[in-house]
Amino acid sequence: MDLTSSLTYLAWTSALCLVLWIPYVLETIGRRGLLTVLRYEESDVEPAAWAQRSHRAHLNLLENLPPFAALVLIANLTDVAVGGAAAVFFWARVAHAIVHIAGVPYLRTAAFFVSWAAMFTIFFRII
Repeated sequence: MDLTSSLTYLAWTSALCLVLWIPYVLETIGRRGLLTVLRYEESDVEPAAWAQRSHRAHLNLLENLPPFAALVLIANLTDVAVGGAAAVFFWARVAHAIVHIAGVPYLRTAAFFVSWAAMFTIFFRII
């Protein structure tokens, strides 16, 4: 199987998921200390609001990556071209992460909706 544009965007989306947890963890280490974090010690110190949003953006991508991956793989196995929708999904997820971490409520929802619509576009191209 050749690396199509949709598989390339799946790889980039996976890479985004691989790095999206880093800001949250680094902020937690900076606020609580490395040893406290490594030992799982209880702490009353809350992460900064932006770090909490970073964590939620990561969790949201974790929830959406499996169906996106399944749809892209099915499309590639059935020779259905979905590169454009996969690109929209990826860039919407990048935008979602940025505006979510920045705390921009309506743009966050809009970016999520665009990525969700891109997945349905892929689904309807397949069936």
